Amino acid sequence: MVFRFPLLIAAVALSAAAQTTPSTADPYANNPDAGKLKFPLAAPAGKDSDAINKALPGGVNQGPVNLKTWKYGHAWDAPANAKIWNPVKLKLMRGEKVTGGTVFSSDSPETYCAMANAGYDFIWTEMQHDSRDWEAVGRMWAACPHAKAVPGVRVAYTDEREIQHAMDLGALVIVVPTIRSVEEGIAARNWTYFPPLGKRSRGGGQAFDPAFWGNVPGGYRETINDNVVLIEMIETLDGVQDARKIAAIPGVDAIFAASGDLGNFSGYKQGDPDYERLINAVHDAALAAGKRLCGPFSWRDRPDFTCFQNASETAAIARGVAAELGPLKDTQAKPEVGPYAPKK
Repeated sequence: MVFRFPLLIAAVALSAAAQTTPSTADPYANNPDAGKLKFPLAAPAGKDSDAINKALPGGVNQGPVNLKTWKYGHAWDAPANAKIWNPVKLKLMRGEKVTGGTVFSSDSPETYCAMANAGYDFIWTEMQHDSRDWEAVGRMWAACPHAKAVPGVRVAYTDEREIQHAMDLGALVIVVPTIRSVEEGIAARNWTYFPPLGKRSRGGGQAFDPAFWGNVPGGYRETINDNVVLIEMIETLDGVQDARKIAAIPGVDAIFAASGDLGNFSGYKQGDPDYERLINAVHDAALAAGKRLCGPFSWRDRPDFTCFQNASETAAIARGVAAELGPLKDTQAKPEVGPYAPKK
């Protein structure tokens, strides 16, 4: 079933408002409670309650409201002994090798699902260097939300809008490019995670739908912070300088040594001592922080690398056809005339 996000999901949730469950993609499906709720702790009508300074009886947080001293509540704690339900997170925690297949340019749900069921651990949906929009991503992911490979995405940049869209659509792997400083690394973490670790807004979306993660054990809101995988890419010289601090950020699961852009930003190619020095510096940062180390699939045998980006859907198709046809590949007939005739 293909969802058109967000209009279809919102319509479905609203039409079922009378029987709304906690697992709904629409966070505003609460109107049936109007007229039934009581508000014993509400401020008196027409009077200043001075709530900014005074706590209510029984409140945990006493004194003025203060961001720095606020004690976060337990309303959204994961259940005791909650188990990990994201298979990619599970493999990373075990130190096993994780592969991501890249969907670079297609916005076809059929192509996405073929890639997602081809044998990868997650799909690296490309949103940094492709022009597709988030609605197209939502359609692709909704076509096969529980495929073998979980939905993942490389967002365009460290940005609340980009990462919030990805998470609300159901991403379980977030890859953030060109992290140049510890401040950018923290920002990427903040938009990926719900409080108290991050600053993600609870806005709903198809991630909350039962067809996606709405029925996961323990609840999506309560357990997603323990299940989402955040990979931050080191691609620039200033990123390398801050690599140890970036890798040490709580919530960052892995550091990606960007093989292409570290060459682009340094002026050296793979094999050059100066290039290899940068890769080794990223390697050292990941090990020092106890985080996983990612790179291109060609580095699957490089020491300590355990997660990898694989080639695009077009490359996968070409490889698959070559394997299937064997010696019959590219044995087309050559007419003497016409557009298929050998070029002279």
